Amino acid sequence: MLKENYSINIKGKQFYEEDKGEVTLSTTGSYREQGDVRFIAYKEYEEDDASRFHTAVLKVEPGKVTIIRSGSSSRLILEEGQRHLCLYDTGFGTMAVGLFTSELNAQLGEAGGSLEIKYTLDIDSNLSSRNELRIEVRPLPPVPGF
Repeated sequence: MLKENYSINIKGKQFYEEDKGEVTLSTTGSYREQGDVRFIAYKEYEEDDASRFHTAVLKVEPGKVTIIRSGSSSRLILEEGQRHLCLYDTGFGTMAVGLFTSELNAQLGEAGGSLEIKYTLDIDSNLSSRNELRIEVRPLPPVPGF
């Protein structure tokens, strides 16, 4: 059971040739530390059916973030200064994508913090987009009476 006692705010920016896209998500989830590794987990709900969801887990290690989604073959590896060939499940099938991480800045401690990542995404070695991801994790205030 996912203990949802943290506020998780995600802002993603994508830059394609002349266009720009932006996605924001504010949700609740969990955050925990295990040695040098931090885990951020939250639910992603289906757009057309709010009763269906996948759990996204970000495993944050020094210089590296791995993103895994339950019920999916997606496994994205973002490692500073490295390119990884990763599987991404589009919902219609799985495809291989290349991810090169140019910057990864994790400022995470006991009470959460922030994570900033800049990376490029390529398909068949052709640049698809430049991307920026910012994640903020903060404890939720306690609920009175509990």
